[in-house]
Amino acid sequence: MLRIIAARARGAMPGFQPATLLRMHICERDRYEGKPLLDRILEKCREFHVAKATAVRGLGRYGAASEIHRARPLVHNLPVVITIIDAPEKSDRLIPEMQTMMDAGVIAISRVEALVVNRQAQTRHAS
Repeated sequence: MLRIIAARARGAMPGFQPATLLRMHICERDRYEGKPLLDRILEKCREFHVAKATAVRGLGRYGAASEIHRARPLVHNLPVVITIIDAPEKSDRLIPEMQTMMDAGVIAISRVEALVVNRQAQTRHAS
């Protein structure tokens, strides 16, 4: 454990690569060109061959209108957070596309180091 912490402090974790973590905060009802914005964003991620994109529906939100919105029966406009992890240059290309698709929301970006673990792919290639 100490070796991991020391390597991390030096910025040299074995196997980790520089990456960008994007988080987009939108709402379920948001749309782009007549389709749900969430679907359009995921389609754009596939088009750009993004390494990983995950959408998570929230239980409530607080935002620019200074109101707290919570899940209620028959009301379907919960917050959605889309997390995207990929190489910085791919994220830099993706951000302007996302901006044009969004009427409202937030895009947050963090520079991170990522390690891709895919034991299933390793097993398939070894066979």
